Amino acid sequence: MSIRTLILFMASCLTLAVHAQVTAEHEPLVVEHEQRAFPDSIPAGGYSGITWLGGDRYAVVSDNGRDGYFIFRITLDSVGMVTSAACTDFIGSQSSNPDNEDVAWFAPDSTLFISSESDTKVREFSLQGVPTGRKLPIPAVFRGTSKAYGLEALTYNAVTHRFWTTSESTLEGDGLRANPDNGARNRLRIQSYDDSLCAGAQYLYEMDEPMAQVMPERFAMGVSAMTALDDGRLLVLEREFAVPESIIGAFVSCRIYQVYPGREEPVLPTESIEGRKPMEKILLAEWMTAVGLLDVSIANYEGMCAGPRLADGRQVIVLISDSQNQYAGVLKDWVKTIVIE
Repeated sequence: MSIRTLILFMASCLTLAVHAQVTAEHEPLVVEHEQRAFPDSIPAGGYSGITWLGGDRYAVVSDNGRDGYFIFRITLDSVGMVTSAACTDFIGSQSSNPDNEDVAWFAPDSTLFISSESDTKVREFSLQGVPTGRKLPIPAVFRGTSKAYGLEALTYNAVTHRFWTTSESTLEGDGLRANPDNGARNRLRIQSYDDSLCAGAQYLYEMDEPMAQVMPERFAMGVSAMTALDDGRLLVLEREFAVPESIIGAFVSCRIYQVYPGREEPVLPTESIEGRKPMEKILLAEWMTAVGLLDVSIANYEGMCAGPRLADGRQVIVLISDSQNQYAGVLKDWVKTIVIE
């Protein structure tokens, strides 16, 4: 482990500066706001996905407990910072949760689609929390993958009329899953669907190399969320979670990239991705949280969605973390926003 990395790990609640990268056609302007926790109004949970329902209402799913979704009310100030957040209701059934990982508001039918990792399904639910019976058809290449790294991210945009979903990590048969020891990069298939729930084009996405330089006691790295924007951009959240045996020095690194699906050739679900060129990606924001000597603000962000726009037209992106039921009394259910053009 390098000295620089060690310093980053030990720093309490270290937040890296937001990056803006210039291209010939787009200069993203990003403002990152601090994360906040609301233990009096948000009970401990495994909050893994979020979607905006309008106003201050959001649907949130958990990867444990009962099958269904929570209603969160999240208020923002004039610059997009979170001022309050509360879990106000649970809508669902007594059925066990099949590891629900993300949720997307489907505006054409006023329903919700929820992706589940353990059974590799994306199911439609009514607002009453009842499955409608409709599902997104999942290509065979996604089936039979590891339950720990199956379908994770899900998003829908009503302007582009497209769903997007992907696995958390590299699928079986597509290569090694990245860890600090093998030098690999996760290569993911991002799958699209139209309003008729028909499978569309599939694109190759390649993650960064792990930041951790030695294999820790616990390690997880993958795409934990995506957000589809009105202009066709797709935001991809890369999350690396490393916990050494001592706990001190544990960190979560988050990076949000934007990609433009369709600029590269799609890949077929039945073809190998070996040697294929991934989508070009542009870094929008980057931050790290850690377990340090003086503070514990580590946050495992697994949910991300487009929220309201500010008065000047800028888009608020809302993120939530999965505390694993406030594991060991260390993790918290953090809420965070960034603002983009």
